[in-house]
Amino acid sequence: MEVKVYDTTLRDGTQGEDISFSVEDKLRITQKLDELGVHYIEGGWPGSNPRDVQYFREVEKIPLASAKIVAFGSTCRKGVPPDKDANTRALLEAKTEVITIFGKSWDMHPLTAMDISLVENLELIAKTVIFLKKHVPEVIYDAEHFFDGFKGNKAYALSTIKAAEEAGADCIVLCDTNGGTLPFELAEIIREVRGSITTPLGIHCHNDSDLAVANTIMAVKEGGVVQVQGTINGLGERCGNANLCSIIPSLQLKMGIQCLTDDRLRKLKDTSRFVSELANLTHNKHQPYVGDSAFAHKAGVHVSAIRKSPLTYEHIRPELVGNTQRILISDLSGEGNVLAKAEEFNIKLKKGDSTTKRILASLKELENQGYQFEGAEGSFELLIKKAVGRHKKFFDLLGFRVIVEKRGDGSPAFSEATIMVKVGDQVEHTAAEGNGPVNALDNALRKALEKFYPELTDVKLLDYKVRVLSAQEGTGAITRVLIESWDGQARWGTVGLSENIIEASWQALVDSIDYKLLKEEEEGIR
Repeated sequence: MEVKVYDTTLRDGTQGEDISFSVEDKLRITQKLDELGVHYIEGGWPGSNPRDVQYFREVEKIPLASAKIVAFGSTCRKGVPPDKDANTRALLEAKTEVITIFGKSWDMHPLTAMDISLVENLELIAKTVIFLKKHVPEVIYDAEHFFDGFKGNKAYALSTIKAAEEAGADCIVLCDTNGGTLPFELAEIIREVRGSITTPLGIHCHNDSDLAVANTIMAVKEGGVVQVQGTINGLGERCGNANLCSIIPSLQLKMGIQCLTDDRLRKLKDTSRFVSELANLTHNKHQPYVGDSAFAHKAGVHVSAIRKSPLTYEHIRPELVGNTQRILISDLSGEGNVLAKAEEFNIKLKKGDSTTKRILASLKELENQGYQFEGAEGSFELLIKKAVGRHKKFFDLLGFRVIVEKRGDGSPAFSEATIMVKVGDQVEHTAAEGNGPVNALDNALRKALEKFYPELTDVKLLDYKVRVLSAQEGTGAITRVLIESWDGQARWGTVGLSENIIEASWQALVDSIDYKLLKEEEEGIR
C-alpha cells in the first residue's frame, strides 16, 4: 500500500499565528518539499491575495522532480456560474495540473454562514467540480467540517460528498476542520463513508484536541485513506494542522506503508529545521522524530542501557529520519554519560578509573553550583580535555574594564570595553564599543586576538541567554550565561556563572574562543 503525502504548509500553515512567508520563502520551501519527495504541494489560494498570485507565476519557472503544485480555493458563489466566478477563474489562471476546492458538509454552514439552502449548496459543489474537471486533469474535493457535519446530520453530510463524487472529483478529503473528533469516532465515520462512495479518500485533520496525528493514522489504518494532508512541524491555524513530520515516519517505519523513499525520509529533520528557519521560529527541540531532544538521553541508567543497545530507550534508529542520538550531561549523569561524551570527543576513558570519577565528581559539583552543560557541550568538552591534559591556554588575560555611560534621559546608553591580553610574549591592549557591555567586551576580545588567530573572524555569536538562579537575591543574584557560537560549519555552546553578569559572560566567551582554537589545532588547520 502507498499513501500520497499532500503538504499544505504554504497555505493552511500560513494561517497560523505569527506565520508569514514571503514569495521567495514559499518558493524555497517548495523546492525543499520537492527534495523531500512529497506528492502534492498546496501553494496557496490565488483568489485570496496578490502574494499567492505571484507565487503561482514564479513557481512555473522552477523545475520540480516529482511534486505536483496545487491551487486551492472554494466552490463558486451562489448565483454566479463557475465560468464567471472570480475565485474559480483565479484557480485556472494559476495554471496548475491539480486544483483543490473545499465545500460545506455541515448543514449549519450553508444555512447560517452562507445564507443558502441545503440544495443550493449541493449544486455549488457539483457545478464547480464539473467545471474544473473540464480544464484540469485532477480535482481534489475537501469536505470541510465533514465529521462535525456527519455527527449533526449524517444524511446531508454524505449527500455533499456524493455530489462531489458524481461530479467527477478524483479524491475526496474528509476534514476534521475544528479538530474536535476523537480517533474512535473518526474510524467509525470513515467506515460508514467507505460503504457510501467509491472515490479514493483523503484525510485532513486539525490539532485542537492534540489528536491530529493520531486521527490521520487511524484514518489510514481503519478507513483505507490514500492521501494524508498536513503541514511541516504542524503549522496552522489555532492549534495547528496534522504534523507531517510525525505522520510520515509513523506510517512508513511503524506500519510499513510507503510514503517516501528511504533516502528522502532521511531528509525529514533537515526539512523540518528549514521551515522553522524561514518561519523565523525556534525549532521545537522536543518535537517527535525530528527534534534535537527526540533521541537525547540524560539519566545515567538510560545512557548505560543505550550504550549496550539503543533499542532499550529508542523507538526507531534516529538516522532513518536524519536525526542523531545525543547524550546529555547533567547532575543526573552517571559514568556512562561521561564515557559516551568522551567517546564523541575522541577521548578514551575507562569505566571506574580515577580520571573518569574525577570528571563525574567535578560535573556534579559544578551543576550543584548552578552550571548547566546540556546546552554547553563546548564547555564540557573543555572540562574533559583539561582533566586528561589535552587543553592549552591560547592567551592570558591581564585585565579588562567595561564602562556604560548614559548622558540624560533621552540619550542612549554608551558601552565600551578596554582589554589587555598576552599571547606568548606579546601584549595586546585595545578597546571596542558595543550595543551593550557584553557586546563591547566580546568585540574588544576578538579585536585583541584576531591579530594572532585570524580564524576567529569566522566565529559568530548566534544566541545569548541569561538565567537568574536565585531571584530572591534581587540584582545580586547568581546569573548563568549560555552562549551559542557558530563558525559557518559547526555550532557549540558554552557556559559561565557568577553574581556578576559581565564575569559570567566573560567565562562563556573565553570558553567559546578556547573551543574554536583547540578544535583548529587538533584538526591541524592552524
